[in-house]
Amino acid sequence: MEKIGRSTGYLRCLYTNARSLGKKQEELEALAQTKKYDLIGITETWWDDSHDWSAVMEGYRLFRNNRQGRKGGGIALYVREHYDCSELQYKEGEKPVESLWVKFKGANNSSDVVVGVCYRPPNQVDEVNEAFFGQLSKAARSQALVLVGDFNLPDICWETNTAVHRQSRKFLENVGDNFLTQELKDPTRGCAQLDLLLTNREELIGEVEVGDSLGSSDHEMVDFRILMKGRKESSKIHTLDFRKADFDSLRDLMGRIPWDVNMKGKGVQDSWQYFKEALLKAQKETIPTRSKRGKHGRTPDWLTGEILGELKHKKEAYKEWKLGQMTREKFKDLAQE
Repeated sequence: MEKIGRSTGYLRCLYTNARSLGKKQEELEALAQTKKYDLIGITETWWDDSHDWSAVMEGYRLFRNNRQGRKGGGIALYVREHYDCSELQYKEGEKPVESLWVKFKGANNSSDVVVGVCYRPPNQVDEVNEAFFGQLSKAARSQALVLVGDFNLPDICWETNTAVHRQSRKFLENVGDNFLTQELKDPTRGCAQLDLLLTNREELIGEVEVGDSLGSSDHEMVDFRILMKGRKESSKIHTLDFRKADFDSLRDLMGRIPWDVNMKGKGVQDSWQYFKEALLKAQKETIPTRSKRGKHGRTPDWLTGEILGELKHKKEAYKEWKLGQMTREKFKDLAQE
């Protein structure tokens, strides 16, 4: 990639707990294109290794950490493809932590910024908590850290920095030891403060807003900005040049493969993996590629006025529902007094 010196004053960010991206993927992509988010953090993707092509979003680089061995969980971080960033690996013991850490290169000798996304399921065992605290300690050594995620610690009172349960008190202790502050003031799931926005530099975070939800998720989305100068890259994207493709050779190569023999005894996932690898290998031999510049800022053809109207209608309906809910709770409190 050819790096250039252009920079921006902030990263526009979105975070939410999706409770399965599934059918919400299209809405997420529409939001990304209309709001021009630079960074999108997701917890509870509920992805497994079969979600390869379906997880791709045009114009974005995807970092992901799927939960292994059981359903649910999983995290992802979409980053605009022209940003100079790389994933960091913080290994702490053998216990798997559902976390991602990505370093954004600062522009013009400004500080790099590490962005983390984490999902802590309810009743997480102490060993995994300790592994996460080890990762957090390493990440907090960076000059600038922003961490978002669902930590499922609703008993913490962030105004007084107190907590009821032992694990929550331990979490607060580590937040304090690493000199982090919690910047998210509004609850994101009913009245519960499950999702957090932590940083070791308060001036990094700005324009935090909570509202609306992704699809039918019971968590509200968090819109915020990371105030930094992020170095961008002018990326050359390689795409398939179908005008010069040799489809006859492609069909011939695929036709020579003894599918019945090679897939005998394989399950659905293994069969799909074998087919995909065979197709990609044949594609590489028969379809040339061409390079083109990224299309940052261009609205895709599929994002029609009708889709934009539906998104606007959903947002307005959600605001009306939220206002009604708050009004009902207020009258309920008055009636109890």
